[in-house]
Amino acid sequence: MALAGAVQARSPFQLRCEAMAATASATFTSHDNGYRIDNSISYRALTQMKRPYVGSGYVLGLTRTESRVSIKVDGKMLADPATGLECVAPRIEVALYYQPVVIYVGREFKPDTCSYREILAHEMRHLKSYMDYLPKVEERARERLGRRFAGKPLYAASGRGRDLLQGEIDRGWMPYIKAEMAHVEKLQADIDSPREYARLSKVCQGEVQSLIGSTRRSPS
Repeated sequence: MALAGAVQARSPFQLRCEAMAATASATFTSHDNGYRIDNSISYRALTQMKRPYVGSGYVLGLTRTESRVSIKVDGKMLADPATGLECVAPRIEVALYYQPVVIYVGREFKPDTCSYREILAHEMRHLKSYMDYLPKVEERARERLGRRFAGKPLYAASGRGRDLLQGEIDRGWMPYIKAEMAHVEKLQADIDSPREYARLSKVCQGEVQSLIGSTRRSPS
């Protein structure tokens, strides 16, 4: 007599799927595309381009980029005509990257001046924040996708395996990874703190004030 709670024996089809699942994987690549410095735009124009969290005031410099996520889905498949089921050993390839970063410094600030160097140094902190954050997203997403897919077959009705896998990527994993990438903007906001604004407003013995007057300003 079978014992209560005994594990049901796996079918030959399941055993073949589990063996094939050794090829299932989730792999990642991440990279930035470098940066360039643009001194051609006025601080007034940069103010119109400022980040949503920056309050009123002028923007003297700005660092801009856009994150991108690409996910390719493939994998081996087995079908079982007797049960009308199929299994997929998913192979997920994820690429995380930034569009080339553009660092703007208002054209009113000449490269050989103290104020230019201070504004540029501030924007380079934004650049470093972007670059340091990318591998952290990769590490978190790699661990979670690995738990979900590595070495595990995905079962579905015949003809539905790839659609089921793609749907999970599109509706679950892609939004998750994009949200993780977007969290870097919180770090950017922390760099643009009121204390940092106050510091930059007083640097270089009044060079900034002499260029934009007494109008309230934001360094970006």
